[in-house]
Amino acid sequence: MNIITRDGVSLHVEEAGEGTPILFIHEFGGNHASWEPQLRFFSRRHRCITYAARGYPPSDVPDGLDAYSQALAADDAVAVLDGLGIDKAHIVGLSMGGFCTLHVGLRTPERALSLTIAGAGYGCEKEHEEYFRGVSREVADRFERQGAQDFAKIYALGASRVQFQNKDPRGWREFADRLATHSDRGAAMTMRGVQARRPSFYDLENELKRMAVPTLVVVGDEDDHCLQPGIFLKKTIPACGLSVFPKTGHTLNLEEPAAFNALLAEFIAQVEAGRWLPRDPRALPGQIMRTS
Repeated sequence: MNIITRDGVSLHVEEAGEGTPILFIHEFGGNHASWEPQLRFFSRRHRCITYAARGYPPSDVPDGLDAYSQALAADDAVAVLDGLGIDKAHIVGLSMGGFCTLHVGLRTPERALSLTIAGAGYGCEKEHEEYFRGVSREVADRFERQGAQDFAKIYALGASRVQFQNKDPRGWREFADRLATHSDRGAAMTMRGVQARRPSFYDLENELKRMAVPTLVVVGDEDDHCLQPGIFLKKTIPACGLSVFPKTGHTLNLEEPAAFNALLAEFIAQVEAGRWLPRDPRALPGQIMRTS
């Protein structure tokens, strides 16, 4: 099915199952099909929804750069909920989708039962911020000049993707083949409009300290540029937990689907039981051992 956003963009939406809703938001290198292992697992007891972001066929691919931004991406997620008549959902996102998930929590916290922010952090480290913006624009240029079919062969072998290839060659090949079907223009516009312009987590510190939505942050220990941003989120968001997957890169939900599903299931169960709480004030970060 399709839903229409406030600015008239048609988004392709798929769903499966019944129960408390979970909305899955994909990464730049994937699309709505990237969540298939999660839809098959969680649809046994949840209403699972995924969608193709603007710029990703079969959703619309707007021409103008002004049609792509972090704010619009977060509002699109809410538009999907609106289009399906869903008041609140657990929101789960990977990488670009993790940023989107965080911004849903900041912009419309009343729509989120919980937030799962996985593999998110690229461009947040201040010492690498300008490099990231520059390389994002270069990636956009490559998609336009070479096309997704050719450039996917390079992009899919990034430093945080080879872990997936080594563990699961067939799964990685599906990921790489899916990447090769991206819209050249949509990928370029997404890189320029969303990735290269989104704010660093560190610039959102005051807002994050006030965000009360239960949050789970997940990173791979070989996804280097997400580790420190992940720790920052853990220390800043009041009701936040952090999980680090060993010997794991960026494509968490596909690289380690069993571990990801088990972790997410336990997190959702704790949230729905009212047991995912803010950090105990007695757990003082500066204290090593109590002496009095």
